[in-house]
Amino acid sequence: MKQAYLKSLSTDRLWLLHESIAAKLAQKLAAETQMLELRLNALRKAHPEQSTPAPERRPYPPVIPKFRNPKEPTQTWAGRGKRPRWLSTQLKSGKRIEDFRIRPSKAAA
Repeated sequence: MKQAYLKSLSTDRLWLLHESIAAKLAQKLAAETQMLELRLNALRKAHPEQSTPAPERRPYPPVIPKFRNPKEPTQTWAGRGKRPRWLSTQLKSGKRIEDFRIRPSKAAA
């Protein structure tokens, strides 16, 4: 379609055109997906030894948080990865990182 033709259409007509294009696109994608699934199944049947699933990752224990936001206790950080915004903001304002360290409770000791 030409750009000038699209500019001359009303909003309602453009919306109808958009809906019809979206419907056609969804139909084509569904048909293409179905064809690809059929091809994949045929390949799996032809080569069953290669279609074994990848080994599962071993389970890792949850990481215990080391730092907590005093203003929002649900926000914690384990000290791994990028420093969270709430902690960076507090450190820029002059506080020390030790101010946010989670102290072990005496009951656990």
